[in-house]
Amino acid sequence: MQNVTLIGIDLGKHSFHVHSQDEKGHALLRKKFSRSQLIHFLSSCKPATVVMESCGGAHFMARRIADLGHRAKLISPQFVRPFVKSNKNDFVDAEAICEAASRPSMRFVQPRTEDQQAMAALHRVRDSLIRQRVKTTNQIHAF
Repeated sequence: MQNVTLIGIDLGKHSFHVHSQDEKGHALLRKKFSRSQLIHFLSSCKPATVVMESCGGAHFMARRIADLGHRAKLISPQFVRPFVKSNKNDFVDAEAICEAASRPSMRFVQPRTEDQQAMAALHRVRDSLIRQRVKTTNQIHAF
């Protein structure tokens, strides 16, 4: 895997589908990995740009991948969807992520730090508590 410049990863709970390309956009690898296999694979690769769809787990993976010396980028899923060529599956999604990332005008999401993710979780909990309080108050008013 000497000339890999772009690696697209479709994240899952237990399995990760990888599609890698060279600088000309030619596919070099399509493979399914477990979490530990993926980290081992990326640690053995030369530094490249690793792109994933943005989700809660993607921020954690982006931090881990950046620690391995790669450049981690996240794309909002709404920007990847137009690049899915045929029937949707995980390998096609990984290829679409690579295709979207290779566009010069693509907008990327900044990976969150651990502190930013913790703060976002606190805000979600607070919003949930406020929603429950309003719901309970409205139920009491109905009686």
